[in-house]
Amino acid sequence: MFEDLGLTDWDPRSASVVLGLALGLAFGALAQFTAFCFRRAVIGPNKAQAQGIWAAALLSALIGTQILIWQGWVAFDDHRFFAPDMAWVGLAAGGLIFGAGMVLTRGCAARSVVLAGSGNLRSAFVILVFAVTAHATMKGILSFIPTTLNSWRLDLGEFTGFAALPGGAPLWAGLLALALIVISLRARATPAKIIAALALGALVPLAWVGTGFILQDAFDPIETEGLSFTAGATSGIFWVVASTATPANFAVALLGGTALGAGILAALRGQFAWVGFETPRQMGRYSLGAALMGIGGVLAGGCTIGAGLSGIPTLSFAALWVLVTITAGATLMNRALQFSGFSHAAGELTPTPAPQPAE
Repeated sequence: MFEDLGLTDWDPRSASVVLGLALGLAFGALAQFTAFCFRRAVIGPNKAQAQGIWAAALLSALIGTQILIWQGWVAFDDHRFFAPDMAWVGLAAGGLIFGAGMVLTRGCAARSVVLAGSGNLRSAFVILVFAVTAHATMKGILSFIPTTLNSWRLDLGEFTGFAALPGGAPLWAGLLALALIVISLRARATPAKIIAALALGALVPLAWVGTGFILQDAFDPIETEGLSFTAGATSGIFWVVASTATPANFAVALLGGTALGAGILAALRGQFAWVGFETPRQMGRYSLGAALMGIGGVLAGGCTIGAGLSGIPTLSFAALWVLVTITAGATLMNRALQFSGFSHAAGELTPTPAPQPAE
């Protein structure tokens, strides 16, 4: 469709960078406003509100994505989450590791980008370690990990998603949408935050249709992409050090736009503040968590956004498996930290009575 837009001075990749930047600005601002955080929805002290915000975002992402599929504008037959031989061990290991890491860093990759944009230097450091580790896992010295774990596969045949089950996509999407509506209505989030969460979720189908339909050119095709921060981090770290050899892409622009959008809104609302590490022990904890997220994000084929907010709306079994294992990993790590009796906010030898909220 790109050739019909009349953008003679543009190519699909350049246009996708602009799209990624625009969606990133919106995502960062909306995530900053709603305190959008999957970790908080799993183990936070006020997790009911966080669950309602997450459910509202997933609801609009689900509806929008299913409309795109129904209209035939986007297809996921060749997407990694619909592989007929699911790498179930690698996906599970990735989810568990990522979930544990996001508890140690007090936020997933997307949340860390948002916090970094608002002045949190701890989160900026997390993103740096996350990006380097993810790239090393994908193409470097840690690449033996996915190579080994992804060798165990489960043959799903044509049953790679809920759409292949009796009732098809309408039934299963409808049931999921109903559950998400119930969760959203039961949450104690303000109407403004629920509306903002719905808007945030709508960015997912916008990304799919933008990269998978509007900007597609038969002579210069680009990859169909949803919202994802693992891909943006791995591509971004390489683009920063070799931009003349590797041009920016949608994922890189999305990550940069998210940090910028969050920073702008934080500054406008008087929430921008520089925050650093308090102790070397705390820095070590965050370093470990970031490294675990980097390894886990590659193994799982995405983070809570790439596999969760973008993947679940496709009704993929693999995406659901990843989100379930991320939840399990976060829960287990949180219990381990509570059992130890030490604070998992600063990593100091002080008792903590309850889980700490996301920063």
